Amino acid sequence: MQGNADIGVIGLAVMGRNLILNMNDHGYTVAAFNRTVSKVDDFLEGEAHDTDVIGAQSLPELLRNLKRPRRVMLMVKAGQAVDDYINHLIPRLDPDDIIIDGGNSLFEDTIDRTEKVESHDLLYVGTGVSGGEEGARHGPSLMPGGSAEAWPHIQEIFQDIAAKVDGDTPCCDWVGGNGAGHYVKMVHNAIEYGDMQLICEAYSLMRDGLGMTHDEMHEVFARWNEGDLDSYLIQITRDILAHKDEDGEPLVEKILDAAGQKGTGKWTVINAAEMGMPVTLMGEAVFARCLSSLKDDRERASQKLRGPKPRITRDRTKFLEDIRAALYASKIVSYAQGFMLLRTAAREYSWKLNYGNIALMWRGGCIIRSRFLGRINEAYTKHPRLRNLMLDTYFKREIRRSQKGWRNVVAVAAKRGIPLPAMSSALAFFDGYRSARLPHNLLQAQRDYFGAHTYERIDHPRGKTFHTNWTGRGGTVASGTYNA
Repeated sequence: MQGNADIGVIGLAVMGRNLILNMNDHGYTVAAFNRTVSKVDDFLEGEAHDTDVIGAQSLPELLRNLKRPRRVMLMVKAGQAVDDYINHLIPRLDPDDIIIDGGNSLFEDTIDRTEKVESHDLLYVGTGVSGGEEGARHGPSLMPGGSAEAWPHIQEIFQDIAAKVDGDTPCCDWVGGNGAGHYVKMVHNAIEYGDMQLICEAYSLMRDGLGMTHDEMHEVFARWNEGDLDSYLIQITRDILAHKDEDGEPLVEKILDAAGQKGTGKWTVINAAEMGMPVTLMGEAVFARCLSSLKDDRERASQKLRGPKPRITRDRTKFLEDIRAALYASKIVSYAQGFMLLRTAAREYSWKLNYGNIALMWRGGCIIRSRFLGRINEAYTKHPRLRNLMLDTYFKREIRRSQKGWRNVVAVAAKRGIPLPAMSSALAFFDGYRSARLPHNLLQAQRDYFGAHTYERIDHPRGKTFHTNWTGRGGTVASGTYNA
C-alpha cells in the first residue's frame, strides 16, 4: 500500500523541524518521526499545528505513509546515529527507495555508506545543508551528492525549498558521486571559519589598535556591507556590534573569548594535508580557535610575556581603508585555497565538480552567502578550467588594488603586537604562490644530507633524482622514494 507523504524526515531537532515546515510551505506532505516519540506529538501540537505534516509513532508507520520510491531524510547527529538508522531502514525498504543524510557527516563516511546502501539496490544521498535555523526554515543552500539515480526523485523538492538568487535560481544542484555533497559542505564550513577569523582580526585592529567605540565599528561594518564585502557575516557583525546588554554596554565584550568548533574545519585541514594542498588560511583559522580555547594559559601568559602596546597612531580614515583592503584581499586568497582543494579532491575521488555551480549554490541561504560569490561564479563560468581564482582578471586586479593596504596592515600589526594569523598567512601564501623560485632547494639539500632523501636538479628533466655524499664519510645508497 502506498502512502500520501512525499518525503519522510527522521529527527526533530531545530534543523529537521524547520526543513519540514519549509517543505510544507511549498506544498509537500511530510511524514515526521523522532526516536523520542513525544517530540513528534509536541511538534504536531506546536509549530506544525494546522499543517499537512503527518506524525509517525514508529519507523514502520513512517514508511507506510510514504509514496514510492520512498524518500527518507535523516536529520540526526552525524556519526553512529546515521549508521544505526541506515541499518534499521535497509531491511524495510524496497529497491530504488532513497535514504538521504542531511547532517554534517564526514565525506569519507558518506562514501562508505553510499557503497553499502547501493549494495542493497537502494539509493543514497549525502547532502550538505547550510544556513542554520533561518536557512532551513526559509531557504537553505543544499549540496546533494551520492547515487545519481536519486537526483530526479528529489530535485523538485530540494530546489523548491532552497534559497533563490538572481531572480529564481535555486541555491541547490547535483554536486557529484558518493561523498561529493558532504565534501563541498565541509569545504564551505572551512571557508566559513576563514571568513569569521578575518572579520575578527579586522575587529581587533579597530578595537585594540585604533581604539574605536562599538558604535563607530558598527558604522564601519554597515558601510562595508554596502560594497564589495557585502555578505551575511559582515551583516551580522554589524548587528552584533550595535547590540547592547541590559546595562547599556556592548554585549559582545561580555562574551568569553574562547571559541568552539564542531569539527568540519579540522576535517578540511586534515584532508588538505593528506592531499598536499596548502590551505594555510583555513588552517590558521582552525588553530586560532584552538589558541582562543587556552584561556587560562593566555591569562597567565599576559602577566609574564611582554610586547608592544597595540595602540595604532595613524590616520584613522586611511588605516580603515587599509583594513578593508586587507580583509578583501585575504578573502580572495581564502576562497582561492578552497577551490584549489575542491579541484584536487575532484581528481582524487573522481568527481566531476562544477565550480561555478558550487559558487552559485553558496550565493544564498548559507552562512558564507555574499556578493563576492557572484564574482566567483562569473570567473568559473568564463573559464571552467581556471587553475586558481587569483589568476582571474577581476580577482587579479582586486589583489593588485588592495596589496599596498594589505601589506601595511600586516606590517603595522606585527610592530604593534596585534595577532593577525589569517591575514598574514594569506599574504605569505600570495607571496609564495607568485614566487617562481622558493628557498626549498636548500630544504631538499638538507633532507638529502641527513636522510639521503634525494633531490631533483633544475638542469635535468623532472623525475630524475640525485643523491650527494655531502660529507665524504657516508655511503652512496639513497632513499628508495621521492615525494614532491
